[in-house]
Amino acid sequence: MTTSYKVPDVSCDHCVRAIVAELAPIVGVREVDVDLSGKMVTVEHDASVTDAQLRAGIEAAGYDVAA
Repeated sequence: MTTSYKVPDVSCDHCVRAIVAELAPIVGVREVDVDLSGKMVTVEHDASVTDAQLRAGIEAAGYDVAA
């Protein structure tokens, strides 16, 4: 599965590292891509990974997911 989130505050490599560091360890996450210019986080994952887990990981990195 692939899930994408609009994350308006991502702007630099530090943002990328912080988000990847929170999402990559989640069991079932296969790949995390942060598009700085598009302000998007895209996660490839197994069906066992929930939307709540992914949102919580982004928020734990210090970023809000747009509504």
